[in-house]
Amino acid sequence: MTMVEGSPENSRRDGRGEERVGKADVHIHSIASDGTASAAQILDYVERHTDLDVIAIADHERIEAAFECQRMAIERGSRIHVAVAEEVTTRSGHVLGVFLQARLRRRQRLETTVAEIHEQGGLAIVPHPFSAFTLGLRKSAIMRVQLSTDPLVYWDALEGYNPSTAGRFGRAATARIAAQLGLPLVGNSDAHTLDTIGDGHTLFPGSTAEDYRRAVLTGSTGGACITWGAVKEVMIYGQQVRKQARDVSRWGRRYLLRDDAPRDLGVPPEQLALQRECESRYLEEREHRRRATAWSDGPKTDAVAQARSRPSGERSLAHRLLKARPGTRARSMAADAGRREAEEPPA
Repeated sequence: MTMVEGSPENSRRDGRGEERVGKADVHIHSIASDGTASAAQILDYVERHTDLDVIAIADHERIEAAFECQRMAIERGSRIHVAVAEEVTTRSGHVLGVFLQARLRRRQRLETTVAEIHEQGGLAIVPHPFSAFTLGLRKSAIMRVQLSTDPLVYWDALEGYNPSTAGRFGRAATARIAAQLGLPLVGNSDAHTLDTIGDGHTLFPGSTAEDYRRAVLTGSTGGACITWGAVKEVMIYGQQVRKQARDVSRWGRRYLLRDDAPRDLGVPPEQLALQRECESRYLEEREHRRRATAWSDGPKTDAVAQARSRPSGERSLAHRLLKARPGTRARSMAADAGRREAEEPPA
């Protein structure tokens, strides 16, 4: 295995005056999608066997395990800071949303998903760019978002350190386009098994989830990853196949034999019920704000600039207030762009 590494631009100092560089891995899969470990097993492993400071479970099209991992970390007073993430499938490929408050809808337009991530106060990251094996975004899709005039449609980072074949495939191209667009690179393991967690990670000044968010927004991240060999990947796929076989068996019992056994998401039923209640309440409140905003007047440009400059959860509220009904927002943006263009002096 080989190591690829890049250093963060700056570091904070701890109480002894020494530089403190944190480690984060926010692209981990659990049994709720195509991973092989539960949220509890992932948190236990990270606490006992890694030096990671920040993690996030980022299942495909699901956030139940991510919320459960965060809840357990808070309840037990863990040294690990846990964010909520999701790897969602858009019409153009996969997108990684971090610091989410609700599940993202799948198979939307790429721009719609990126805007929804920012509306929730999250970070929009391109996972394993250019990978043909795992629905990585192509250059045209990445550029389309970055050149968008929508204030909520932009990238926060590119995943440049990923140990899998999917990550290795486009590593050099990812570094080039990140430099071209002035975007930071982050590292993640894209782990589907416990022993691969942390094999790719982000280096950032500080140690908390908010430090990580701030580092991404200010472009002060580095990263590192090993490169899995063919033998390692075969072992990973073998564990995934066994897990998928169990899922198929459970599906057969549920739909063919009319067994009431639910799908195993690695989350207690009572916690699932609470999660869905909280998510439903959040979505209702968001829709109410959208309707109110659609009928309100006032400049949006200053609010957009303030929202982009805020590294903390304050940004979430500003983004939500900016989000109006798509048709209304599009017409408003077109009018604003036209006014700005008319006011600009000739070149």
